[in-house]
Amino acid sequence: MTQQNHLRGFLLASSACILWGISGVAASTLFINNPHLTAMWLTQVRMISAGLILLVWGMVAGKHPFKIWHHRHAAWTAVSYGLLGLIPVQLCYFEAVRVGNAPIATIIQFLGPFIISIYYFLFKHVTPSRIELIGMIMAFIGTLLIVTHGHLNSLAISPVILFWGGLSAIGVATNTLIPRTILPKYGALTVTGWGLLIAGLFLTLLQPMWRVHLTITWPQLGLLIVIILLGTVAPFLMFARSLSDILPTTASLMDAFEPSAATVFSITFLNVQLTSFDFIGGLLIILAVMALSLNTHKMLHFLRRRRAHSSS
Repeated sequence: MTQQNHLRGFLLASSACILWGISGVAASTLFINNPHLTAMWLTQVRMISAGLILLVWGMVAGKHPFKIWHHRHAAWTAVSYGLLGLIPVQLCYFEAVRVGNAPIATIIQFLGPFIISIYYFLFKHVTPSRIELIGMIMAFIGTLLIVTHGHLNSLAISPVILFWGGLSAIGVATNTLIPRTILPKYGALTVTGWGLLIAGLFLTLLQPMWRVHLTITWPQLGLLIVIILLGTVAPFLMFARSLSDILPTTASLMDAFEPSAATVFSITFLNVQLTSFDFIGGLLIILAVMALSLNTHKMLHFLRRRRAHSSS
């Protein structure tokens, strides 16, 4: 792998995460300018549109996206991925943005990797390493600073923000864990495309988006297109392409650009006011997740080695 390829992978992965951060800011702008807009409606439009685009892209690229329905396990996994993975990671995140702001919602969602570590500890009996334990303590302190601003007897942010942000962090974990068994065989375009479309269609059954009477201005329509294309389709394709040039563990480190971008753009364009506690807490969480990402490949190597030993 040449240095030029490595640089290209780095730029693609970091740009994708920046676009995800901008998507949260665009959603926050929509909620501010259109009080009648709901997180449910925005999530439905985003999921169905992006899902269809990815599936069409997959067909054009010769990925044969309908093959996934020929195998029962793969089909059920795709459905579970959409309902239990993508809905919480997207709907709950947009709810956190709507009731709060993009930087805080993104930072709380950024705790998802630690939920994955807890899952592996409880169900796979993988003992956390020293760096993981240090990272968890850092993330806990960072979250505590954001939530309390140093005053342990009171909350500095609404419990509603914490609730939706916490659910979106759990969604990050399920969004990562559920599709891992079918991704190598069917590809990210097919799996993510069907997951998004299934999730969006399921939400329309709960609350049909055509029954919501909204007046969307041209600037708001532009923001909606930004969320669908630049905040969903483009970063997904860029991040998936980056994995051919850099290791997944390296790509996952670029996730730190997402809360950073959400913070910078929210302060610049939305005049969001963050305190020193928010900055310090957010930095601690970002550093903690980066430390966890550096250690991820060791955990995966341990699991592969144990699986190979048990099958021999």
